[in-house]
Formats: sequence, C-alpha cells, structure tokens
Amino acid sequence: MTIYTVKPNDTIDSIAASFAASPEKIAYDNQIPYPYALAVGQSLLIDSNESFYTGKSIYSGGYAYPFISPWVLENTLPYLTDLYIFSYGFSAKGELIPPIIDEKWMIYMAKNYNVRPILTLTPLDSSGSFNNNLITSVVNNSYATDNLINNLINQLNTFEYKGVDIDFEYIKEEDKDAFSSFVASVTSALNEYGYIVSVALAPKTSSTQAGLLYAGKDYRALGKAANYVLLMTYEWCYKYGPPMAVAPINKVRQVLDYAVTEIAPQKIHLGIPNYGYDWALPFIKGKSAATTIGNIEAVQIAINNNAAISFDDTAKSPFFEYSSNFQTNEEHIVWFEDVKSYNAKFGLINEYNLRGMSVWHINRFFNAGWLLLNDTFTLQRD
Repeated sequence: MTIYTVKPNDTIDSIAASFAASPEKIAYDNQIPYPYALAVGQSLLIDSNESFYTGKSIYSGGYAYPFISPWVLENTLPYLTDLYIFSYGFSAKGELIPPIIDEKWMIYMAKNYNVRPILTLTPLDSSGSFNNNLITSVVNNSYATDNLINNLINQLNTFEYKGVDIDFEYIKEEDKDAFSSFVASVTSALNEYGYIVSVALAPKTSSTQAGLLYAGKDYRALGKAANYVLLMTYEWCYKYGPPMAVAPINKVRQVLDYAVTEIAPQKIHLGIPNYGYDWALPFIKGKSAATTIGNIEAVQIAINNNAAISFDDTAKSPFFEYSSNFQTNEEHIVWFEDVKSYNAKFGLINEYNLRGMSVWHINRFFNAGWLLLNDTFTLQRD
C-alpha cells in the first residue's frame, strides 16, 4: 500500500496510470463516488507493491451504536477482534438498563466473523441521560456493586457476550479509590467465568492532572485492576470547543509518555477517532457549535467547495477552510482524519509496543482506514 497526496490537475485516471493500478479499485478503496472528483491535498490509499507491515500483532476494537447500518457493520467486522456495543446503563441499586434498540443482531453478526461482542457499561439512567451520581451510588455500596456484577454475569451468559468495557466518565475525585476497587471486583468476578474486562481512561498526562474528566481515574490502579485499558486519545476539540485537530499526535504522544510509566504497554489500547468537526467562523465561546462529520463526508465538503486540504505536520492531521455561502460568505474550518493521520497513529502503536487500538466509533464506514490497518498489522485472535 502507498499513501498518495493529490496534486493540482490530478485525476483518478492519471494517478492510477502512475501506479499501474486500477482507477476503479482506487475509487472503491477510498470511497470516491462517480464522477471521481478529487480535492487537492486529499490523501489516497493505493494498492501497490509497497507495504506498511510492521510484523506486529494487535487487538482491534470498535465501538458501535445498535443503530449502525448492517452493511457498515458487516464490512467492518473483518478488521476487528472486539465489538464494543454501546451501551448499557444501570440504576443506583445495580440493575442493568439495556440499550433502547435491541442489540442481539449485532452479537450474532460479530460471532459469525469470529469477533468478540463486548458489553459497554456506562452511567446512563433510565431516561438515557448521563449521570455520574450513579457512579458514586454503586462504587461506594457493596450491595449495589454485587448486584450489578451478578446482573452483568447473567446478561453476558444470556446474550453470549464475551466481556465488559467499563466506560465511566466524570468520576468524582473522592470516588477515585472506590472506582478502582469496583473495577478490580468486576474483573475478578467476570474473569472466573472466562470474560474479559477493559476500562476506558481519559487522556491524562500526569497523576496530578486536575479536572473532573481526569481526577477520578488512577492510571496505575486501574491498569492493575482491568485486563486492559483504552486510552481515550481523542476529542481535544469538541462540539463546543475551538477549532483544532481531534487527536493531535503531539498531544497523544504526551498521554502515552505518561501512561506507559503507570501501565504496562501490553495492556494499553490507543483510542482512534473516526470523525471530524466542521466549525463556522469566527468561533465564539459559549455560542459556537461545530457539526460532527465523517472523514469521507469531510473530503466531499472540500470537493464541493473547491477547497484544498492541508496537513498539519505538528498535529499530523488534515484540515481545510471553505466558504459555505457565496452571498453571506460564511467561512468554515474543518478538521478530520485521513489515512495519513491514521498512519501516524498506527506508528505510535508500534513504537510504544501497545496491545492494540480501539476506534470511536465505527458507525461511519472508513474503508481506507481499515485497509491501512490490515496492511500494517496482523490481528491477534484468542
């Protein structure tokens, strides 16, 4: 595989000719719709005699909502070892709250592809709202903890899940030790039945990092408590935040530099974003709200608006600016992911000798990203 950056006057036919490749295959691999328009600066993955293969075997996970397109899921599963089905909530007494949409079809499809279906557990209440007070109620109450564990075991057995991913955010600092003990208890109980347990971690750069997103998570304790961890190395920019890369590689590296001092690299998954944001400019704090978009959608926006795509070498991320309305001349900026930014992140997995990666989320299909993964690593299946 080769990553090629589109230049002015390039066409899919001229690019294909230079690589002795099929233009139809380039279009298919990179999800380029007819009539095969391209954006200057667009990164294309091209099947060639070259390879990014590292010789490393990894685990590959992907989060999915139950409303994912069956076609998207079926075409993504060959590149996964674990499917994190999002999401189960729970009550203050430890009763499970299932997803609004039945997920059994996803479990069945995952098993057909030898992919482990994983139950994702989040502090969602009966209304579907996030509630971190539920964390406080359960982790500090042995009855609620035991009840939740028993309910998890029953659900895993009944639905034939293979494990649990604990995705608790905004844990109060005073609950830090209780949460670590909770994860250890869940892991100990579920491992007896052959189930695996992972825990998602906010992207910290030190043990003393302040803030509700960080203070309640003890990297060292949670690294010991769970079978493995997922670093949520994305969302440096967010819907209501200022424009920047979703997962700037320099920031991701800072998180990894700290994480490997507290957790064995062989227990760490790197979080990989599969989305971008489109901001109207100027950004006004407290008023502006970006639109979440997919990586393929981002390129199409650039094409439709005759915008050239740039690549930030510090963040290792693509971006571009465009005017959305010729009458009002409203300016926009878009940051997203492409195969070049994925290649940089895959390099970190190899450099730090990590266990693998987990993608948030897979509801939007990004074919070239999966093809690059397949060219770079071998999937480790237990």
